[in-house]
This record gives sequence, structure tokens and C-alpha cells, in this order.
Amino acid sequence: MSEVVYDMRELKRARYAVAAVFAVHGAVTGSFATRVPWIQDHAGLSTGQLGFALAFTALGASVSMPLAGRISHRFGSRAALRGLMALWTLALILPSQAPNLIGLCLAMFTFGATAGMADVAMNALGVEIERGLDKSIMSSLHGMWSAGALIGSAGGTLAAHLGSDARVHHALAAATLTVLGVVACRWVLDLQPTEDEEAPPRFALPPRSALLIGAVGFCAVFAEGASLDWSAVYLQDELGSSDGLAAASTTGFMLTMAVARLVGDAVVNRFGAVRTVRAGGVLAVLGGLLIVVADHPAVAMSGFALLGLGIAVVVPLCFAAAGRSGPNPSQAIAGVATITYTSGLVAPSVIGSLAQATSLMVSFGLVTVLAAGLAAFAGVLRAGDRDRPKVVSPPSAAVPGPRP
Repeated sequence: MSEVVYDMRELKRARYAVAAVFAVHGAVTGSFATRVPWIQDHAGLSTGQLGFALAFTALGASVSMPLAGRISHRFGSRAALRGLMALWTLALILPSQAPNLIGLCLAMFTFGATAGMADVAMNALGVEIERGLDKSIMSSLHGMWSAGALIGSAGGTLAAHLGSDARVHHALAAATLTVLGVVACRWVLDLQPTEDEEAPPRFALPPRSALLIGAVGFCAVFAEGASLDWSAVYLQDELGSSDGLAAASTTGFMLTMAVARLVGDAVVNRFGAVRTVRAGGVLAVLGGLLIVVADHPAVAMSGFALLGLGIAVVVPLCFAAAGRSGPNPSQAIAGVATITYTSGLVAPSVIGSLAQATSLMVSFGLVTVLAAGLAAFAGVLRAGDRDRPKVVSPPSAAVPGPRP
């Protein structure tokens, strides 16, 4: 790989711009999630029908993610991200407009497809900026996504409390977030392909390195999905806690992950990705054990907090490692993203099915075993570390368009 020279000032500006893009992306998710009950009532769906429709989100993302690299190759990274982010923010309007099950399935497929393509494009740019800065930034970028999701959720909660029609709420939110996203994209890196660089395939299996990295991400996202969807139920059913305390456990888990991601880069820069994930795996296992043996809500809540702390930086580091693992960062990132999206899709149903056959305690025993995999297989995140270029900051240097 040829060394790339960046101007430090331009790189820092691009970093802040991509961080804003991550926050906008997360705000769309948060805005949608809080109005799911309204959407379910509006479309007249049962719980099972709603779950079926929501599955189309992951399906759309999985199908579309490999296209992101080709779009970036065709239009350049800045224009591609600007367009994909606009599609994603505007797609927020669709679910609340769905009148029935079929309409919601189509809306969620589009919602997931636009989310997945924008996700790959912004992570690929984040990896490129990290490469130029020669230090970890992916954790804080994903922390900004979590912060954006919390802000979007707060806005959605307020809208729901005021009895606002979700169609009006989402139209206003989509318009605002589209403007913010498009403006933020103005300062991201504008990478252009060289004349002899071949366009990535429309669809291709991820490289083997991405599969191994994705397996680590699978373990982390499985634990995340299980905790988000089942932590409140666990406290209520297994420990007899109140509704408010159970909800506080889920909120605490989300806040722990957000804070850990925002400060995680300092830890990664100090100890490296492999040791950070191994230590996180140990914390996650301890958290899982506390959940399994808990005889009081406070013990289980501490376990969920430790679990969130342990897995918080894993997915950002997986994306970073994937982007450094081969000649086509977008393809590798798309492969890892597809695996993690799949994990997020299957985790809640696997936990529920296992709990129905045995108990939630056994289900979180499985989560604990998967968390142990983080410590055992963290070494695959070492991929590509030697390919990072040195950073130089000449007085009048500019961020190049084509990569040499």
C-alpha cells in the first residue's frame, strides 16, 4: 500500500465532520425506535406481524451494503456519502406512512437498505481518517452514533408524550436531519478512484479476513441485542423488579455503552485494539456471570453495566480492522457489517426461544459464553496495523483526491 500524505488540519476537520454524520445517522434510528408502538397501532399489526416487518430492516441492509463501495467508486466518497445520508434521513418518513403489513415490510426494507449503505460509507471514511491520523478514532465515532441515537430517542419520547402524530414528527425530524447530514458531508474527505482502479463488484462474498473479524463482532452484537431487548424482562421476570427499575437497567446499559465508546479511543491508543478487546471480553464475562447468579436487581444491573462496558468498543474496532485488512475497505466493512446486522437480528429471537425452552438465566449463560469469545479471538483485530501511514503536516499540503 502506498503511503498517503494528509494535511493535519484537513484531517481534523474531516474527523469532526464524520463524527457529525455518525450522530445524524444515530438520531434517525433513535427517532424511529421511539415511535414503533404508534406505527404498530397505525398499521393495525399484532406483535408477531410487527416482528416480521422489522426483520425486513436487516434484510434490506444485508442486500444493499455491498453496493456502497461501488457507489463511492462511481461518485467519490464525499458525494456518495452525501447522497446516501440524504436517502437514509428521508427514509425515516416511510414507516409511519405504512397503512398495513405489506406497506410496512416495504418501508422497512427501504429503511434498512439506505441505513446499511450509509453505514458502510461513513465507516469507510472513518477508517481512512483513522489511518491518516495514525491513532484510534472509531470508538468515539460510534460513541457519537450512540449519542445521536439517545438525542433522537429523547425527541421521540417527547413527541410521543405530547401525543404527536408520528407522520408529522418523522417528517420534521427527517427534514432537519437531512439538512444537518448534507451540511456535515461538505467537510468529509473526498477520495476519488485512480483511472486504472477497477470498480468493486456489485455483490461479492466478504474476504476471509472479514469473516474472522465479523465473528468477533457477531459475539459483541449478540450480547448487545440480547441486553437491549431482554434486560428489562430479565429484571421483571427473574428478579421481580418494578417496571421503572427494569427500564432503568436498559437505559443504564445504553448510557454505559455510549460513554465507553466516547472515551474508548484513549484506551485503544494506549493499549492497542487486541488487548482492549481481550480486557473487554473479561469484563463482559464478569458481567454475564453477575447476571446469571444475581439474586437482587442491583446485582443484575451491575452485570448489565459491566457487559455494556466490555462490548462497547468491539464493533468500532471490528470496522477499523476490516478497513485495514485488504485492498478494498468498503467490501471488507460491508462483510463485517452484514455479519453484525445478522447477529443483531437473530439475538433477540434466540434468547426468547431459549428462554421459553429453559429460562432467561440459561439464555444469558449463552451470552456469557459468547462474551468469552471476545477474549479468545481478539487477535484477529490485529489485521492491517502495519499498513498505517505516517502523518505529516506540511504548511500548504491538501488532502488529495485520488489515492496513489
